[in-house]
Amino acid sequence: EVEKIQIKITSLGLTESRITADETIQQLFVECRLNNFLAEETPLSLPKPPSGQRIHYNYSTAINVDKEDNHAEREYLKSILLKPDLPSDSLKFTVVSDPPEDEQDLECEDIGFAYVSLKEIFQKQRDIIEQDIDVFDSQDASAVIGKLTVTVEALNALRSVHEECKND
Repeated sequence: EVEKIQIKITSLGLTESRITADETIQQLFVECRLNNFLAEETPLSLPKPPSGQRIHYNYSTAINVDKEDNHAEREYLKSILLKPDLPSDSLKFTVVSDPPEDEQDLECEDIGFAYVSLKEIFQKQRDIIEQDIDVFDSQDASAVIGKLTVTVEALNALRSVHEECKND
């Protein structure tokens, strides 16, 4: 069985903020990143929801972390478990504004970030299933601009990596 971290990006809701007020922000997609290895993004950009409503991506992906083919990812997971002060122990979700078709001179813009700590999943011995996580404003890390509903199933992979650490 190939060991993997399963990720699902279910939906996104926004609270009243500069984001909902900004007319130039119209279409949103979500990127998920594990450290600097791998970035996956929802294949669709969806229209920005009004405050209090949600857009549904229902996008699933998996990050393989088996020994044979994904050594770097696995070593990174080991370092999360072995080095308590590693700053980046999280999956990072980025909400990105996709410029409209007719304004191709505009860049994609990161508007918010959300995090799931893999270390915490291991410490609590509990996967995150359809959980709302805070999305923080990319311009003000203390401001919450919305909620992203995600699933991150990483516990089995982390347990396996942990076993290996004990045997090394």
